[in-house]
Amino acid sequence: MTHISRRNFLRTSLYTSAAAGAVSPAFTFANDGLAANERIECAVLGLRSRGKAHINGFLNDPRSVITWLVDPDGSFGQACCDLVEKKQGFRPKFVKDMRDAFADKNLDAVSSATPNFWHGLSAIWAMQAGKDVYVEKPASQNLFEGKAMVAAAKKYGRMCQVGTQSRSLRAISEAMKFIHEGGIGKVDLARGLCYKRRKSIGALGDCTQNIPKSLDFDLWSGPAILTEPKLTRPNLHYDWHWQRLYGNGDSGNQGAHELDIARWGLGLKRHPNKVVSYGGRLGYQAERKDPNYVDAGDTPNTEVSVFDYGDKTIVFETRGLETPDLDGTKIGVIFYGTEGKLVMFNYTLCIAYDKNGKVIREFRGGDLQDHFANFLDAVAARDASVLNAPILEGHLSAAMAHLGNASWYLGEKNKVSVDTLCKEMEKIESRDDNKDTVLCTVEHLKANGVDLEATPLSLGPQLKFDPEKEGFCDSCAYANGLLDREEWREGFVCPSVDEV
Repeated sequence: MTHISRRNFLRTSLYTSAAAGAVSPAFTFANDGLAANERIECAVLGLRSRGKAHINGFLNDPRSVITWLVDPDGSFGQACCDLVEKKQGFRPKFVKDMRDAFADKNLDAVSSATPNFWHGLSAIWAMQAGKDVYVEKPASQNLFEGKAMVAAAKKYGRMCQVGTQSRSLRAISEAMKFIHEGGIGKVDLARGLCYKRRKSIGALGDCTQNIPKSLDFDLWSGPAILTEPKLTRPNLHYDWHWQRLYGNGDSGNQGAHELDIARWGLGLKRHPNKVVSYGGRLGYQAERKDPNYVDAGDTPNTEVSVFDYGDKTIVFETRGLETPDLDGTKIGVIFYGTEGKLVMFNYTLCIAYDKNGKVIREFRGGDLQDHFANFLDAVAARDASVLNAPILEGHLSAAMAHLGNASWYLGEKNKVSVDTLCKEMEKIESRDDNKDTVLCTVEHLKANGVDLEATPLSLGPQLKFDPEKEGFCDSCAYANGLLDREEWREGFVCPSVDEV
């Protein structure tokens, strides 16, 4: 099959106008006079960053009220209660331990904006308590949790929506339908991009003094290992994304959206057959002009994963250093078809082109509020089929990040030269030009001053996966330990599929 060029696709001034045209929706509180007891009572877990968006999401829908706020940091939680009280007219209850909120029989729904390592357990506990759940992406911090979440939603008959908001955005959903209907011909390759600048999170060291006194560090740590308490990064919040004990790197952070869209567009409703990854945590020594500098993160800031689905391939590229766009996008997905190409520029703009680079069709529009509204639609109807991003879809997409990271973690010490990497990747069956992608990655790193002789890329093994059994095949069984947490803390143990 002949494909149009994988890279260096036609660039026009449209890209600039497309990026400039993206507008974030402004939320205002809506009150239609419904009594509080006629509304869906919600609890929001985790009140920073995404938690604020969750609060807005439920405050701005007249069908819901927020009756509980939960966060291990007491002082921060009370400030959020002030905000909610001002907007909805009465003050929610605040607790540090989510289980106190789950005990409320009047509570209908739980919205989890906790860090990744709390997603699985918070959702399962809530469903076991009879609550419907909206859980942030990635659905899980590891594959074991994802499987248990799917089982819990089925066993308890609960609505479980994952925060991959693209599933409810008009531009994305219409573009996916266009692909499925053959708008750019037969499509067997999607390339997801996370070209997002991520600076060093600081030097690895003892930063324990940066844990706020108002924070219950034991509750914050939850299912993760309690580190004394000891903090090895300067910033407690957000930067946990780049430590594998807590987060999943950018493939499981920003990439959770793009991996989901790539799988959706290709019509894949299962796990991949094989995965291989290469990359590293590179460039910070050059930035600091210190060859001995050790960043506190241990997830790759440069990572390429190739997912083999047999007749289709998904490639995901993470670049945390300065980089130009590809086909006009940095955070998006590019679908390659026999009759053209479709580029997702952002969450409210996708454009399809023919083989000559001529625009075929544009897809625009969407509101982030729609995803919360869709969840409340399902809760009100008691019908999980209403959900745009049910837990099974979220699990399949999160698992891609877990599998890709597993390959890289296993190969972290397998440092290879550029020539060796090219030769090894040429052996990997793929709809992509694997060598070309390697060379483009190398060019990007060199442009950022990375000395690949001093700090070479790491190549992981190609791992064979059984989509039905949800485990690595016999020849790769040594990797199964990376599908679960190495150690679960007493009182914070995630149940298995059979135990939920």
